[in-house]
Amino acid sequence: MVHFLLSTLLVFISCGKKTTRFNDSQVFRYNEHSNITSLDPAFAKDQRNIWAVHQLYNGLVALDDSLQVQPSIAKNWTISEDGKIYEFHLRNDVLFHKHKLFGNDSTRKVDAQDFEYSFRRLLDKNVASPGGWVLQNVASFKAKNDSTFTIHLKQAFPPFLGLLAMKYCSVVPKEAVDYFGSDFRANPIGTGPFQFKLWVENTKLVLRRNPLYFEKDTNGKQLPYLEAVAVTFLPDKQSEFLQFIQGNIDFMKSLDASYKDDILHTDGSLKEKYIPTINMQKGAYLNTEYLGIYLDGATEYPTKSKLIRQAINYGFDREKMIKFLRNGIGSPATSGFIPKGLPSFNKQQGYSYKPEEAKKLVAQYKRETGDENPQITITTNSNYLDLCEFMQRELQKIGIATKVDVIPPSTLRQGKANGKLPIFRASWIADYPDAENYLSLFYSKNFTPNGPNYTHFKNDFFDTLYEQSIKEVSIERRYELYQQMDSIIIAEAPVVPLYYDEVIRFTQKNVHGLGINPIDLLDLKRVYKQE
Repeated sequence: MVHFLLSTLLVFISCGKKTTRFNDSQVFRYNEHSNITSLDPAFAKDQRNIWAVHQLYNGLVALDDSLQVQPSIAKNWTISEDGKIYEFHLRNDVLFHKHKLFGNDSTRKVDAQDFEYSFRRLLDKNVASPGGWVLQNVASFKAKNDSTFTIHLKQAFPPFLGLLAMKYCSVVPKEAVDYFGSDFRANPIGTGPFQFKLWVENTKLVLRRNPLYFEKDTNGKQLPYLEAVAVTFLPDKQSEFLQFIQGNIDFMKSLDASYKDDILHTDGSLKEKYIPTINMQKGAYLNTEYLGIYLDGATEYPTKSKLIRQAINYGFDREKMIKFLRNGIGSPATSGFIPKGLPSFNKQQGYSYKPEEAKKLVAQYKRETGDENPQITITTNSNYLDLCEFMQRELQKIGIATKVDVIPPSTLRQGKANGKLPIFRASWIADYPDAENYLSLFYSKNFTPNGPNYTHFKNDFFDTLYEQSIKEVSIERRYELYQQMDSIIIAEAPVVPLYYDEVIRFTQKNVHGLGINPIDLLDLKRVYKQE
């Protein structure tokens, strides 16, 4: 495993005729299970890309660990009373990473024209960015002058600032994109706390400290503290775990079935043998794991009946599932579809384990339909087979014959999108920190393949509430509307919420300053290593 020797790798940075050796004690090392596909923020679609891009780029605004919108390149902004016009005032001390493309000074300041260019690029069909939807509610945008950038919305959309915090909306220099073309994906130039050094695909990625970064800590010290970030790409999670235990990587972001019983008790606490050497952080994650139920199509599916959908929701013990199959990571989804971690989460009553109630609903279904042997098939991928087999055993006890069909993840995604799967395991991780993102899955105008409504749920009252909520400027009133919509989802049961996930992070004892947040964003600018 040559590429895991980054812990002892002598990393050299050439700058003209000077060569500087990294202080290895300040190199932060982590592993990705699959290769990063692009370092271009226009393609920051999944976590592996987002984490790397976040170190390299900035946008107008950013989210803190409490999901509050904070200034980034925009030092402040104003929003018109009708909620349609946003005016951003930019800092005048943000520089692009040094590169010969910028001429004698090797860099230049970011101005409002750079944001105008970056946003136009996001919408350019020739670029084909998957992030163009972020600006779907934007009527126009313009650089008013070098330091002022304005955005006009088609209609008020209060979550908009949260959308602008997504990495898609990062600023990029036109000179670099023009020069590198499609190779900009592997030659990133941004404004972030780290700058690009080396990428050998499927082997390693090395970023170095940006000495020109504009942010400082509360004591006035320039960020970041680290000298470098080194990412490896070992696909096997068991091998990653061994590398972490041996101290060859500093951070591990996930919990896998291959080692979960070795590192955690069933209550989610760290086992005693690791307490002296490992730190563990846990927190709410904006991710709801669920079973989706497709409501269009053949009428012979038992799940066309709300009675069966409700029976499934009552018919298994979520708490037992979390304890024994997830080692206490996550919490039972007993309060609807909106997960913990969002301000609009209100612990309303959803479905808990009520096997007798489930049996009554199944009996009523049999009486009303004459179907004496209701049968369902849950389709999943291999990563969630244990959860689905647990449900299979539980549902058979209440009178629903259950089959589990395991298919590859890509086939599952395709089947989910084209409506070929009556019941499918899925998850929804927030794109931005607002419950609208979750409720959009049930808006009838978002039917797949043109939107995220995979269940093809349609409810006129829900649609009316949804359309009101996306225009509502009052936060309190918007949250009320969200909760009304979530209660409709609970009552109609187009989904079976399983659990609200948790972020879990393991670090070596010498790693400090690594926060945790409900969108599981890796922010390394305040991290340092100290024995």
